[in-house]
Amino acid sequence: MSQSLDGKVAVITGAASGIGLATTEALLHEGATVVMVDRNAAALSELAVRLGSRAIAQVTDLLDPGSCAAMVSEVLEKVPQIDILYCNAGIYIGGDLQDTTNDAIDRMLNLNVNAVMKNVRDVVPHMIERKTGDIVVTCSVAGHFPTYWEPVYSGSKWAITSFVQGMRRQMVPHGVRVMQVSPGPVVSALLADWPEENLRKAKESGSLIDPPEVADAVVYMLTRKRTVTIRDMIVLPSNFDRV
Repeated sequence: MSQSLDGKVAVITGAASGIGLATTEALLHEGATVVMVDRNAAALSELAVRLGSRAIAQVTDLLDPGSCAAMVSEVLEKVPQIDILYCNAGIYIGGDLQDTTNDAIDRMLNLNVNAVMKNVRDVVPHMIERKTGDIVVTCSVAGHFPTYWEPVYSGSKWAITSFVQGMRRQMVPHGVRVMQVSPGPVVSALLADWPEENLRKAKESGSLIDPPEVADAVVYMLTRKRTVTIRDMIVLPSNFDRV
């Protein structure tokens, strides 16, 4: 049974493009107010004008410790409560381990893992006090399968799978649902780092999905009645045959 999101307040990281933007648009359509979190101030400003008064810009650089730590408190200065936190921001590293750099590894783990844990930690007291809330994290099919062609990225998503499933159990007594959505390859800025040959083959074979397909999955998860948790939804292109 579907539950309405009308009047809910959602916070989405990485909201200025890709899955984050598609989910922003989908939740606005469902009647929610969406706080769009991104470091791209110019893009947020333009989107807030285009999307209307229920789309609220929040400029946060999740890779800056101070900015990341201030995110939840700054959001709560703009909206009365946070019903939904969608930790979606992330970056990608593909290829063999020896072909990347230590700095790139640090940057990816800080965004894909550390920032997610920090954002969830910062919102949990608010949701526990209200005895309700939904936390969703963008994971990946790479968090369920040892994807040897992208071991750094896959490692970050395996870490997130463990974190989300542990937090789901911690939050059960508090009425807070914790879920993850695990897409296959999505047409987004993340694929800019894909090897050109891999990207060409994926496009030619139809092995990519569009951001709105992931947004639809997130909406489905959030609109289940409170007694139901979709703990993980894997969304794959039909022609994706690598796992």
